[in-house]
Amino acid sequence: MRYGFYLPTRGPTATRDGILALAREGERLGLHSAMIADHVVFPAQSDSAYPYTVDHKFPGGGDALETFSLLGVVAGATERLRLVTSVLVLPYRNPVLTAKMVASLDVLSGGRVTLGVGVGWLKEEFEALGSPDFAQRGAVTDEWLAIFKQLWTTSPASFNGRFYRYADIHCEPFPLQKPHPPIWVGGHSPAALRRTARHGDGWHPVGAIAASPLPPGEMRQHLATLRRLTEAEGRDFSALTISYKAPLYDSAIADREGGRRSFSGRPADIAADIHEFAAAGVHELIFDFRSESLADSLDRLQRFATEVMPLVKG
Repeated sequence: MRYGFYLPTRGPTATRDGILALAREGERLGLHSAMIADHVVFPAQSDSAYPYTVDHKFPGGGDALETFSLLGVVAGATERLRLVTSVLVLPYRNPVLTAKMVASLDVLSGGRVTLGVGVGWLKEEFEALGSPDFAQRGAVTDEWLAIFKQLWTTSPASFNGRFYRYADIHCEPFPLQKPHPPIWVGGHSPAALRRTARHGDGWHPVGAIAASPLPPGEMRQHLATLRRLTEAEGRDFSALTISYKAPLYDSAIADREGGRRSFSGRPADIAADIHEFAAAGVHELIFDFRSESLADSLDRLQRFATEVMPLVKG
């Protein structure tokens, strides 16, 4: 099992010192990857429903560091840590410029970029950025992925799509990773599973559904569906990376059935959950150690690495 962790993009720990302290400590402790979320602006008021909380209210505020800027700083301060967008909302950015930014970051980081992608949920943010129509965001995402793959492997390149077109352009250098940086598709909807099967190198669902993690049995059902869809596309399901965000919960809060939530309780309980999700087919678990203080965030990270990880290895 591999492990990843989230770096702060907003709040009191989202400073240069805070971000680099967490990134370097995670690398030192042997975690595999660092995750960076993506927001650019926030509306003062929003009617958009956030899909990952019970009340559908977004828990964040109005501040956020920009994803690629943050990734560049972390890339320069680490050597082994994978750099993962979790997830980049593809319709927010021009596809040719985004392809160039990802390729440049991959070259300069020594081939450590993983592109986690999503379609987005905050309609007002789409409108503020002048993005393609919110209702078309799934189709736009699919087209942007096709553009990325072409520009990362072909030069000169031409494209004539529904939403974007260009002719005879060079977009080099290509990424260091071949054929291109891995693409992980976020989300757990039927559309996200179809997108993974068609375009993805990995599936990257958020484990908190209505503020409770997916139980292993439900994960197995999703993975069975993904296997069927991937094989129908003529692709190898076993080549996909399954990377699952698994929140660490307060053990005093019960799950949807009234029992202990997965990834809560004693280190031995969390280790047993990790074994169970590994048996279900998960390759990498992403934990969120962020808190309002850097000291608490580092303490959570260190306790996981020293108290839980050795139990799983055993």
